[in-house]
Amino acid sequence: MMNKRQLFLYAFRKSIPVMLGYVFLGMAFGILLQQSGLGWPWALLISAVVYAGSMQFALVTLLSAATPLPTVAVMTLMVNSRHLFYGLSFIDTFREMGWKAPYMIFSLSDETYSVLCSCKGDEAFAQCNHEAAFYISALHQGYWVLGSIVGAVAGELLTFDATGIDFSMTALFVVILADQLRGGGREARVCAGIGVAIAIVFLLALGADRFLLPTLASTVLALAIVNCMRREVPAHE
Repeated sequence: MMNKRQLFLYAFRKSIPVMLGYVFLGMAFGILLQQSGLGWPWALLISAVVYAGSMQFALVTLLSAATPLPTVAVMTLMVNSRHLFYGLSFIDTFREMGWKAPYMIFSLSDETYSVLCSCKGDEAFAQCNHEAAFYISALHQGYWVLGSIVGAVAGELLTFDATGIDFSMTALFVVILADQLRGGGREARVCAGIGVAIAIVFLLALGADRFLLPTLASTVLALAIVNCMRREVPAHE
């Protein structure tokens, strides 16, 4: 059984790949937020309370445009609805964690889910998986919060052209999509194709300013239907 120090070092080692991405993506968010006229306290507050990755980048534009809160809430739900699917595999684990469970649910980002899944085969993780999972989740959010604050402060102190920095999160998802298409098999390609097709339909029908919410809602619904149909197909004897 690992002691607290060994457990933290284990979690830190596992979190390093995410740290390398989260610090710089958080900095991009902080810079973008500062460019919109909001300082580092806002970066700290949003990254600590919202902690929604790509939605935080979208939130900058929504806040700048004084978007109604119901619209922001619906868009946030749609953008992060994927958590409803892969979070199901950790329900029992989180339920056993007592007072830590609400935080684990809140902090289950795409990258945290990936790291926790990759740790399941480790003997060290099996011995104290609840504590290790908590440390990993907390470290990941800490990296994001730190990056956000550093980015916002840098944006205030340094003068530079930040054009295009809002594309950083989009670029990350493009890379993730490409990796899934390359190694995810037929099912991944079908899901990606459904999303792309729906996006094109609504883009052509509604235009670039109005297509996002209907696209997200329709994609979630379509993937849920496909998943249900796949489960109902009886296996060949």
